[in-house]
Amino acid sequence: MNPLKRLAKQTAIYGLSSIVGRLINYFLVPLYTRIFLPQEYGIVTELYAYASFLMILCTFGMETTFFRFSESDHESEKVYSTSLLPVIAVNLVFIALGIAGSSFISDRLHYNNHPEYIVYFVLIVGLDAIASIPFARLRQQHHAMKFATLKLVNIMINIVCNFFFLLLCPYLVRHGYQLPSVLYHPGGGVGYVFLSNMIASAVTLLILYRDVIAAKFGFDRQLFKEMLGYTLPLLLAGLAGMVNETLDRILLRFLIVVPAGAGDAAKYVMAQIGIYGANYKVSILMTLFIQTFRYAAEPFFFGHAKEQGSRETFSKVMTYFVLFGLAIFLGVMLNIDIIKHFIGRKFYPGIGIVPILLLANLFLGVIFNLSIWYKLNNKTRYGAYVTIFGAIVTIASNIVLIPRMGYAGAAWATFICYFLMMLLSYFWGQKYYHIDYETGKIGCYFAFAMVLFLVTKLWPFHGGVAMLAANNALFALFVGVVLYRENLWQLLVRKG
Repeated sequence: MNPLKRLAKQTAIYGLSSIVGRLINYFLVPLYTRIFLPQEYGIVTELYAYASFLMILCTFGMETTFFRFSESDHESEKVYSTSLLPVIAVNLVFIALGIAGSSFISDRLHYNNHPEYIVYFVLIVGLDAIASIPFARLRQQHHAMKFATLKLVNIMINIVCNFFFLLLCPYLVRHGYQLPSVLYHPGGGVGYVFLSNMIASAVTLLILYRDVIAAKFGFDRQLFKEMLGYTLPLLLAGLAGMVNETLDRILLRFLIVVPAGAGDAAKYVMAQIGIYGANYKVSILMTLFIQTFRYAAEPFFFGHAKEQGSRETFSKVMTYFVLFGLAIFLGVMLNIDIIKHFIGRKFYPGIGIVPILLLANLFLGVIFNLSIWYKLNNKTRYGAYVTIFGAIVTIASNIVLIPRMGYAGAAWATFICYFLMMLLSYFWGQKYYHIDYETGKIGCYFAFAMVLFLVTKLWPFHGGVAMLAANNALFALFVGVVLYRENLWQLLVRKG
């Protein structure tokens, strides 16, 4: 089969779990933003930001390391067990320490009287980290359907639990039903968001039980030392990368300037975090595209690196990736008057940051494509250098911009960070692993998409059917030009 067609097919299958499943999960956002106040949703945003950092620490780069060593001369089952067992050990310790210190941590985060938030999150992170290696094994073995099914099951369990705790139980209580306190109590609030996630994570790991106990070849100490040499730079890069992705939601608490007359300062700050987090979700389509592409592309890159013409293939992958990302940008922004209804009206003030975040995340996807040069050449330390550079830019930009612009400053800091990282990764990569990317063509398409977006700002009409029709005519124009110029119809229908 044509390698590009195979990549597209696997990306589509992974999309069942990530795009289709997460889009279903995305319907929780309008639920949250209508049930909870912005300051309450701010707690959800902030805790998930912390959880992102913890996932990096608890998996310490073992997913990518597993892929890399599975393609080497080592026995694949031994690589799997040597990857999985340390992750299990680390996370059992992490869960025990987190539960023991839950009251102390919740007090430090000012979630007074809610240590259960910390317990739920420790279990979510620990269980998901352990499951990450069996999931990586499914990807490495090209079991895309099983991977997609399990991810979809996880998402559906999470959704069902959310609807049960946030809608059904309150409805029953309002109509006089007495529910056992061990099952539900009205004061649980956003805690039920976290509890639902924890239940889904636990059930998923239980389903993966056979894959976990498949680590029967034991622990190879020498192999693990080799793997550590490869994974530690990835861990550092992962932490620095997470600084770029989520630190803004943590820094907002400390850097937002509370205006005079804003009332309770703590509630104001958490409300700003909630507004930022909700509007970040509006840009979720770009994030989901990057995530599903990564699931298929990482094993694809490793598997085709030694084939003749691989660099030309990688170049074409980059072009198609950017084109699809630009289509997502235009599709969202030219229909923003409809898409914004996915969040509650209380969160509309932040809708102006959506185009900034969409483009920032497109740059992030380009960075992932560019990162193949250091992964294939065992130069993962360079990936750490790039992301550390980005982390420094992120921290500096947030410190400068958030006090002046509020959460809009955090969005611009993300944009600046990924743009500069993209440039650094490109020029560095061309030095060590030259690929003739179609930069001129990509630049022209990017400029074309931005011109179409800016044209919509000049329409004489604002809102209504006329504006939507005109906007989507421009979107159809972009898609039509891309399909015609790139002969994509032939690629899609060509066999083999």
